[in-house]
Amino acid sequence: MSEVMERPAAARLRKTDYDAIVVGGGLGGLYALYRLRKMGLTARAFEAGSGVGGTWFWNRYPGARCDVESMEYSYAFDDDLQQEWHWPERYGTQPELLRYINHVADRFDLRRDIQFDTRVQSASFDPGQNVWTVRTDKGDVVTAPFCIMATGNLSTPRVPDFKGIERFKGRWYHSGLYPQEGVDFTGLRVGVIGTGSSGVQMIPLIAQQAKHLHVFQRTANFSLPARNAPMDPAIEARHKSQYPERRAAAFETPFGIAGFPPPTKKALDVTAEEREAQYEAKWAEGGSISFLYSYTDLLLNKEANDTASEFVRNKIRSIVKDQKVAELLAPKDHPIGTKRLCLDTNYYEAYNRDNVTLVDVRSAPIQEITENGVRTADGEYELDAIVFATGFDAMTGALKEIDIRVGNGPSLADKWDNGPTTYLGLMVAGYPNMFTITGPGSPSVKTQMIIAIEQHMDWIGDCLATMRDRGMTRIEPTPEAERDWVQHVNDVADSTLYPLANSWYLGSNIPGKPRVFMPYVGGFAGYKKRCDAVAANGYEGFAMSR
Repeated sequence: MSEVMERPAAARLRKTDYDAIVVGGGLGGLYALYRLRKMGLTARAFEAGSGVGGTWFWNRYPGARCDVESMEYSYAFDDDLQQEWHWPERYGTQPELLRYINHVADRFDLRRDIQFDTRVQSASFDPGQNVWTVRTDKGDVVTAPFCIMATGNLSTPRVPDFKGIERFKGRWYHSGLYPQEGVDFTGLRVGVIGTGSSGVQMIPLIAQQAKHLHVFQRTANFSLPARNAPMDPAIEARHKSQYPERRAAAFETPFGIAGFPPPTKKALDVTAEEREAQYEAKWAEGGSISFLYSYTDLLLNKEANDTASEFVRNKIRSIVKDQKVAELLAPKDHPIGTKRLCLDTNYYEAYNRDNVTLVDVRSAPIQEITENGVRTADGEYELDAIVFATGFDAMTGALKEIDIRVGNGPSLADKWDNGPTTYLGLMVAGYPNMFTITGPGSPSVKTQMIIAIEQHMDWIGDCLATMRDRGMTRIEPTPEAERDWVQHVNDVADSTLYPLANSWYLGSNIPGKPRVFMPYVGGFAGYKKRCDAVAANGYEGFAMSR
């Protein structure tokens, strides 16, 4: 049993099981445990999966790979860890990323503070006692003054409720709930539904196995070549020798990723020939951040963006031999970069295979899943297996699945009925002592996620230390600060091209979900400065009390 943060005797409340409860055992949950332990605080984490890893534990589909380069997509909190780990490829595969995360958990002995195969069902705060009580599906009832939600942004898979899915005689899978042992599609008639990031990664590999692959596409997405390759030892050595400088530099970038020279010109201030040469160089280099860094205004000016969008559409037309198929694959309903920009290896080339058929379900929607396959408005496609690459209830899904409430007040799901509201993506007004790691209203999915996680948890740790030093026991944002921040997040989004796309950034992939822009797109550098200023100004916008 732990005294609540070792407060002076006069300020102590009831004893609790731990100083903090952490929900989630992914990258955010692991760093939360590490940081809390370094502060001398006790914590317990609950994880629904049977192992650590979060997104990289569940997303085991063929071709699953990070779209941030390996040397950047890693923890920065321990230099020995940075130096000793070897990434075999430019972009980490799911198995390699999971191996790394398990190494981190073992190296810092974090598993002893995690309870696996346990789903948190409710979290309730007693205002009189200043205590969170967390209940799980295993019957655990655990208390702590602070609750840290490390539930992840892409952790609630969305399985569409297609009519008849329970009648399908074959096997079906979801990219976010993929069997650990994998699936052999050799000789099978396979359908993949969805062409977002997971679909783009899995389709080329499934095509190599399947007797025939039908890809059911409602919305075409832009994808760029990853140009993945084995790790160059010289690049690895140089990167490791520069890690401190590169990590510091990442804090000064919009996406939390160093190494890309920021653009200095607007797209329309140069000649068409210069633009074409620039885009060609970026296409050859591979990677999404590099391409978006071609010019300063690609996400701000529609006319500028059109030049980049049309360049990629022309690349698709040059790769895909059937021009009718190429036009279906060339996005025309959103500017490039306003949806998650996919990275691929031979995605468009897959449609040149004789055993791959693209099915346009925008013009002929899926009506039902039958016993033998998928029926659209145009007819039935007989299949032995279906893979749903239909994404997630992003950013809010995992939190809204937990019954979170204060006293007899409304649940967090009810409060967020019209869209999520937070202050800095770190806390929610009316829910004291509950922190969210990379919550809605923070850069989160628009950054290199691990740097965002570390920045958030470092801020939370410093806040808890300040409260301990001041003898404070409660913190929450003021409603005014939350309202102003939500308005700022939306104002910034509205000044860009992002709202022109129906994307999961807005919740558009979930029927009935409010259309609210959830991530902060004002840039990671500016966001971190704002968080630092809030803390330096006595936690401006927060109410602290004993």
